[in-house]
Amino acid sequence: MNYSKYITLLAFLLFSSACSKEFLEIVPQDRTTPENFYNSESNIRASTAAMYSLPWFDFNANLFWLAGDLMAGNLYYTYDQQGQFMFNTFNSGNAHLLNGYKSLYRVVAYANSIITDVPDIAPGFGVSEEVINAALGEARFMRAAAYFFIAEYWGEAPIIENSKDLIASNEVLLPKNFRTDLYEFMRRDLEFAAANLPETDEPGRVTSWAAKGLLAKLHLTMASDLDDADSAANFTKAKELAADVIENSGLSLMPNYADLFKIPNNNSGESLFALQWIEGSYGTGNNRQAQWARSSRITGITEAWGGGISATYDLIQAVEEGDKRRSAIYMTAGDFYPEMNTDEGGYLYEIAYRDPGNPDVILEFAAPVLNNTKKYIVGSFEDTNGGVTTNQATRLNSYVLRLADVYLIYAEATLGAAESTSDAQALDYVNTIRDRAGLEPLSSLTFLDILRERRVEFALEQQYWFDIKRYYYRAPQEALAMLNAQQRAYTYQMDWNNIPNPDPTNIDHYILVPPETPVTFSESQIFLPLPAAEVVSNPLLAQEAERYDFQ
Repeated sequence: MNYSKYITLLAFLLFSSACSKEFLEIVPQDRTTPENFYNSESNIRASTAAMYSLPWFDFNANLFWLAGDLMAGNLYYTYDQQGQFMFNTFNSGNAHLLNGYKSLYRVVAYANSIITDVPDIAPGFGVSEEVINAALGEARFMRAAAYFFIAEYWGEAPIIENSKDLIASNEVLLPKNFRTDLYEFMRRDLEFAAANLPETDEPGRVTSWAAKGLLAKLHLTMASDLDDADSAANFTKAKELAADVIENSGLSLMPNYADLFKIPNNNSGESLFALQWIEGSYGTGNNRQAQWARSSRITGITEAWGGGISATYDLIQAVEEGDKRRSAIYMTAGDFYPEMNTDEGGYLYEIAYRDPGNPDVILEFAAPVLNNTKKYIVGSFEDTNGGVTTNQATRLNSYVLRLADVYLIYAEATLGAAESTSDAQALDYVNTIRDRAGLEPLSSLTFLDILRERRVEFALEQQYWFDIKRYYYRAPQEALAMLNAQQRAYTYQMDWNNIPNPDPTNIDHYILVPPETPVTFSESQIFLPLPAAEVVSNPLLAQEAERYDFQ
């Protein structure tokens, strides 16, 4: 999809879907209204295309990776309120909690505007039922995706099904609903999406296969509470849905793992759902490189603030020897990337990099764990044929659901509540992923085998916290023990005690140092606190959750 033409449109639609009673009373004369916009297939398609980027920006910019990888123990970073997620010391006043929460509900509000307005307006202009239902399928998919994050981060939160009715009723303050109600709300949305989205569409748009894949993940999550009476049925449903996607979608894994994270391969045959970005203005592009890139030697501009971000020692220990995915996840001494820093013949990672013209000057300092992130780092404007610009914007998609995820959903659902499985099909799917990584096949699978495979396959794609959560649902104490045993805060420091003048560019002059105080988690910290500002503005959020009244 070409997103640049939808940015102005999106600003309007976000405005119109916000919980503002004034919008219902006075429509600004210089803005398009839903009544004269949802009047053709092309306009409706434009409105749904806008859901794939800007509403998600504030979530993707921080909370997605702060919770998904920093809090989960995959990334080391200590700066300010972001670093609080690594140390598990944040509270409800953390700004990134609020921004992420508001962004996800912005997605919900935007989806709701399409869900409520399109069926009322479009038929009057002769738009077909098929087009209308496909648009509703996209919107309900997006709403379900947002609620998946809301449910897994906060557990209990308000369900907003119809923003317009709420405003009209003047009841804009809603209570929290139970996590199980959020799951049911998602299930209904995704089943509608699966039934009404097309099997194929223009690159980047979600299809019925994406809806079935996310629905499989939802059923797997619900099944993970092994004490629930419906656990076995949910495992079965997750397996059936995953099998349908794998066998019938026509999608396939990319041969080379590293190629997944290159701009020319956006919307490849492995992608089921990805946030779509364009370079240019702030808020329309993927800002991950600006936050994670080691230095301006890589980006070609000053937006490179990731010198202090490393893969944790704990993640490094999870990566098997010879795993081809490693260098696509993080960079360490001796790694060479010909696609970056092309004007100098490529980028060679050194522990610390001295200025060739003045060796006394270090241009790139050693990172805390002697590595820096590679995933979502693509290089400069010149390296990417214009795919990187200022304003923290690259054109690289942000994956939310890949086919490899569905392979591993199938395996985990097949395992179910058992201790292990030797199911041939489950093993085949796991070993297909391992074969791409250059690893030996497994002959049986346990939950921890699958968890480790997922951790590495989706490292730095913000998925690991959800995997930990499923572990917690099935075995709370074991999951907490695993979290509390992580070596997430280990760092490398120069060995001043044994080497008189250690060289910062020499990896042998560093020693591994454990933290003075380990990072710990308790049961009360498995769900994030609701943002304090939201609780102040809506006191009902401080009360007990209520059951949602499904109509």
